Amino acid sequence: MSAVELPPRPAPGAKAEDCGNLVDGERRPGAGARLDVNDPFTGQTWARVPDSGEAEVREAVASSRRAFLEGPWAGALPATRAKLLHRFADLVERHAAELTQLQARENGKAVREQHAQTLGLSAHLRFFAGVAETITGQTIPVSARSTFHYTVREPLGVVAALTPWNSPLALLMWKLAPALAAGNTVVVKPSEVSPVSTLRLAELAQEAGFPPGVVNVVTGGAEAGRQLVAHPDVALVAFTGSTAAGRQIAAAAGGRLARCTLELGGKSPNIVFDDADLDAAVEGVVGGIFAAAGQTCIAGSRVLVQAAIHDELVERLVRRTARIRLGDPLSWDTEVGTIASPAQLDKVRSYVDVAASEGAELVAGGGAPDGADGPALFFAPTIFTRVKPEMRIAREEVFGPIAAVLPFDDEADAVRIANDTAFGLGAGVWTSDVGRALRMASSIRSGTVWINTYRKTNYVSPFGGFGDSGIGRENGADAVHEFTATKTVWIDTGSGIADPFNPFA
Repeated sequence: MSAVELPPRPAPGAKAEDCGNLVDGERRPGAGARLDVNDPFTGQTWARVPDSGEAEVREAVASSRRAFLEGPWAGALPATRAKLLHRFADLVERHAAELTQLQARENGKAVREQHAQTLGLSAHLRFFAGVAETITGQTIPVSARSTFHYTVREPLGVVAALTPWNSPLALLMWKLAPALAAGNTVVVKPSEVSPVSTLRLAELAQEAGFPPGVVNVVTGGAEAGRQLVAHPDVALVAFTGSTAAGRQIAAAAGGRLARCTLELGGKSPNIVFDDADLDAAVEGVVGGIFAAAGQTCIAGSRVLVQAAIHDELVERLVRRTARIRLGDPLSWDTEVGTIASPAQLDKVRSYVDVAASEGAELVAGGGAPDGADGPALFFAPTIFTRVKPEMRIAREEVFGPIAAVLPFDDEADAVRIANDTAFGLGAGVWTSDVGRALRMASSIRSGTVWINTYRKTNYVSPFGGFGDSGIGRENGADAVHEFTATKTVWIDTGSGIADPFNPFA
C-alpha cells in the first residue's frame, strides 16, 4: 500500500483535547469524571472523554428512540437510507488519513494495517447502501382458501453497539452499516481505550445528513456498558469483545428478552501439513499471529505443525519473526506497533510465565524487544514450542503476540487438536492436497476456515463463531437479518368467516 500523509501527533506537552459525548447531534460534556486517552507509543495523554453513567446513557437512548419513532428517519425510504450511506462513505474516504491517525494513536496498531481497514469502511457502507434497497420478505402460499399471506422485515428500534479497542472503527462498521441500512437507530459505546475515533466517525455520519439521534455515542467504562445493556428501550445489543464480557451481556439481555449478537474470543488453529508450500505457510503463520501484535480475535495463536516438518518450520518461523519491524505505529515502515494499554501488556507478560511454568520452551521473544526503552508498550513476537493441548497457553486467549506450536501426526490428529477448544472462530489449513483441504474445512468446527491463506475478511462474507466465540453473524447481505424482525400479514380476499370457532374452516 502506498503511504499517505497523516496528520502529525500533537507536540509533547500539548494540552489534552476535552471531548464530549455525541448525543442528539451535539457534543455534551457528561456530568461525571473524565477518562484519559493515552498514546501507547509516547505515553502521552492526548484526549479526555466522559466516564458516562446512567444519566448520560438514558439521555442517549431517549434521543435515539425519538429519532426512530418521530421525524425524518422514522419514515425514511430505503432509497433515502441508501443515499445517506453513500454520502457517509464519501466522507469516510475524504477523512481516511485522519481516522487512521486517530486509531493508531489510541491503540498502537501500525498504520499500514490501520489505513487499509479505514479505507474498507467506505466499501462496507456502499455495500449496505445496496442492501438497504433489497431487504425483502416473502409471499407464502398458505393452505387456506381466499387468503393472501406475506412477510416483511422491519427494523428493531434502538441498537446498542459495544465495540472493542483493537479495530475500533472496522468492528463498529460491522454493526453500524447494517443497522442503519435496515432503519434502526444506534447508540455506540466504544472502548474507553479508543473512543475518540468513534466520536469523529459519528460526526461524519451527522455531516452526511443522518438526522440527530440516529447515531449517538456515549463514552465510558464498564458502568456505561451495563447501563446500556440493561436499558429497556434498547432492542438489540451488538457486542464485540471478550467471552467473559459476552456471557454477562447475554445474561443481562436475556433477562429482559432483548436480542444480542456476540462476536467474542478465539484460540484459532493454523494447521501446516507436510505437503504445504512452506514459504507461504510461514508468511501466513507470522501474519496470522503477529499482525496487530496478536491483538485480534482471529489470531492464529495455536500453530499446529505435522511432525515430519515440525523442526524445519519452527526454525523458519524463528528466522522470519526476527525480521519483523517493530516501531512507531504512525510510521509506514513499521510492521507491528505496540500493545494497546499497560493492562493488556501485563496480561501478555503473565502468559510467558504461565507457559514456562507448564513446561513450554521459549524459542523467540518473551519480553520487550532489544533496544526498547521509553514509554512505548512493545512486546516482541514470541514463540513457544513443546506445547501440549492441555496447557493454558494452548487453551486461553492471550490477545497478544504469542504463538504456541503443537505437533500432530496425521489428519485425524490435527482435527482432534484443532477442535479441542471451547472456541470456534477461525482456522487455517496449509496443504497442496485439495481433497485434504476440503476434508479439513468440513471437519473443523469454526465459523471461518482459510485454506492456504489466513486472516482475510470482507463485507460480503459472513463472520462469526461457534461455542465460546459467540452468537450470530456479521457482514454479508444476511447480516441485516440480525437487525430486523419478521412481521407476518394475513389478508382475507373474500371468503369471510364461516365458523368463528374454527379458523381452518
